[in-house]
Amino acid sequence: MINIAVVILNWNGINFLKKFLPSLVKHSSIEGVKIFIADNGSEDDSVSFVKKNYPEIDIIQFDKNYGFAEGYNKALYQIDAKYFVILNSDVEVTENWISPLIELMESDNSIAACMPKIKSYDNNKYFEYAGAAGGFIDKFGYPFCRGRILSNIEEDKGQYDDTKEIFWATGACMFIRANLYKRAGGFDGFFFAHMEEIDLCWRLKNMGYKIMYSSKSTVYHVGGGTLPNNNPHKLYLNYRNNLILLYKNLPSNKLFIILFLRLILDCFSATIYLLNLQFRYFIAVVKAHISFFSSLTKYREKRLELLKFEKKFKHDEILNQSIVFNFFFKKKNIYSQLTRFIQTKTK
Repeated sequence: MINIAVVILNWNGINFLKKFLPSLVKHSSIEGVKIFIADNGSEDDSVSFVKKNYPEIDIIQFDKNYGFAEGYNKALYQIDAKYFVILNSDVEVTENWISPLIELMESDNSIAACMPKIKSYDNNKYFEYAGAAGGFIDKFGYPFCRGRILSNIEEDKGQYDDTKEIFWATGACMFIRANLYKRAGGFDGFFFAHMEEIDLCWRLKNMGYKIMYSSKSTVYHVGGGTLPNNNPHKLYLNYRNNLILLYKNLPSNKLFIILFLRLILDCFSATIYLLNLQFRYFIAVVKAHISFFSSLTKYREKRLELLKFEKKFKHDEILNQSIVFNFFFKKKNIYSQLTRFIQTKTK
């Protein structure tokens, strides 16, 4: 059995593979580490490029693009390993990027997943949007990170050089125990892309496991390689998947009120898009809500399955206020200004 399987899900990403595979191979030459490329039906020369230049890398080929979530499920369920490293193709790894995180997980069996420090490839003094120094959510399900509150991204000045329990680890670079990935059911394939890692981490936390961040490992992420941040389809997936995330994982005593308030907030966002003549964004939000409500019957069974973990639903890493309100009205745009609002741990 492989000890550590580093798995890149690729879709028409030959340029990223050419750019970042050299450093990945160089810095992953450790006993027990195996690199895999799972190709999501690429139409470029990705597969032939890897076969020709990196014969030591195993390739798993799919007939079409199954999206991030289901693509990884199809790949990881074929691999027998102790640890999976889920790595985006647009990530540059650094020397000794693997060992500190594996050592952290080996030191504590209650750690299900962890992530390194994620910095911007294009501006390496700053954190990167998708993960930064560890992910959290607020009471309404809006995600944020240490180092990134909504649109505000912090410069890395060593303020998060620590090891800390977080709420979610980014799918751009996630270390996870293979047996727990499978036991938790992997990513939710219906999500296709975006927020599937938050959903998985929430399930793992409800099962009693921890998600961790460690600054002892650093990687650099390009970000937006597949769908740019201003893409309406990305907006649609983010709104829809976030509502599903809440419906699946919220405890019974909070489900109705939180979803009701979230729907009001989403309607407010849609109205702003409409007033600003951003019709594509307005339509994306409307479509997201239609898709969410049409999927409720399907997700009722999944929610009922998760209710058996309801006693473990209280988590320190949920901000017990609105991150949006704090950002726009209280002008709190860095994590250190929010920490006093983090829920007190329930003993």
